[in-house]
Amino acid sequence: MAGEQSLSLAFYGDDFTGSTDALEFLSRAGIRTVLFLDDPIPEKIERFGRLDAVGVAGMTRAMVPDDMADTLSRAFAVLGELKPRHVHYKVCSTFDSSPEIGNIGTAIETGVRIFQNEFTPVLVAAPHLGRYSAFGNLYARMGIGSQGAIYRLDRHPSMRAHPITPASESDLRLHLSQQIQVPMGLIDLVDIAKPSSEIAAKLDAEIAAGKKIIFFDVMYEDQMAAIGEVLDQKAGQKSPLFSVGSSGIEKALGDYWAHQGAFSPRREWEPVAECSPMLVLSGSVSPITAAQIEWAVAHGFDEIEVAAQILEGEALDGFVAEYQEAIVSSLRRGRSVIVHTSKGPDDARIAQTRSICADRGWDEHTLRAQTARIFGQVLGQAARGALEQVPVERLVIAGGDTSSFVARRLGIEAVEMIAPLFSGAPLCRAFAPGSPVDGIEVNLKGGQVGDDHYFGVLQKGK
Repeated sequence: MAGEQSLSLAFYGDDFTGSTDALEFLSRAGIRTVLFLDDPIPEKIERFGRLDAVGVAGMTRAMVPDDMADTLSRAFAVLGELKPRHVHYKVCSTFDSSPEIGNIGTAIETGVRIFQNEFTPVLVAAPHLGRYSAFGNLYARMGIGSQGAIYRLDRHPSMRAHPITPASESDLRLHLSQQIQVPMGLIDLVDIAKPSSEIAAKLDAEIAAGKKIIFFDVMYEDQMAAIGEVLDQKAGQKSPLFSVGSSGIEKALGDYWAHQGAFSPRREWEPVAECSPMLVLSGSVSPITAAQIEWAVAHGFDEIEVAAQILEGEALDGFVAEYQEAIVSSLRRGRSVIVHTSKGPDDARIAQTRSICADRGWDEHTLRAQTARIFGQVLGQAARGALEQVPVERLVIAGGDTSSFVARRLGIEAVEMIAPLFSGAPLCRAFAPGSPVDGIEVNLKGGQVGDDHYFGVLQKGK
């Protein structure tokens, strides 16, 4: 399949937690993958021995289009130099984006310029995560890995209330057309039910008709391999196929490659032992994470509330020292502790944040970028200082936008999956030379992942 190419796939994730989702489904497929926080240049890759795929945990979901274009131009060029068969721009399975922030259209324009493909496939649906697409409309389960109800995206209780990119349109083509104006096509549910040869013929017809972006519907996991087959057939020898989507891309390709015998799915993993005390750093505003925090506190976890006033930009070191001391106090008493910036969209700190940002003259886009950076800096610095005094064996980072900043402040350079836990949020090993988190277990949790018992399960083991 990839005889002359060292890597089957390279992906760039628009945030850290979402990137570990892609890492998981490559690793489950038996495709050895390491996720880096910076450019995966050959010298860094060589430290890990033979790899089949690499990923980069980026921060573009919280960037404005000009910054995205600059960042992705460099990142895609670096990935292209590795000569992978596929390059994937990994986005959230709820397609979080807008014309002003995290613009997926900008990512597509940049990918087309770098890789020169005649079309860009987009696969957002991911049945393994409770994400489904029917005739171009996206549906999402409440809580990845849970048994929550399934909603059309624009009626999803969490996504329609997102503070920065609220879901107001479930038709992915209409949503993306606000970010990029090119002809778009669709391989719909009727097409997907046909043999792969007919799916490929429909794809060729869409390309011949001038469609530059082509979405794929999917409802069931057993449909993924056929999508992987038609995508893999489009991967050329001279240039990788550039795609956009959720970890559905990795699942589709992994399932197809397994059917071809190119890789053997991994069935056995390290046991996840009980671990206490455990440290949780949360920058999530999701009501799902809020319910998980409430459950954990009711079952013995300590909590530390991060004040919105840190956004005023004064005495930041004082806040870091205060939270560091509080973390140390809990851990020394053997108490697992959650440090959080909010408990859901109704938390009073959300209104305080907006008020402070308005006083500073920040618009919505600056608000998202600056809150992610400042909250991430404070959480990361306080945790690093605390862990230098009281080490832990397991760390959880929750919240997409802040997670990349937190990880960098902790000194994490790369992670590799060691065991599955909840779909989309595996347990990983951190590589962080010179940091107290080097070699410990780390779990990256997106806001939509898990049921109420999430942190309890992580502490108890599985």
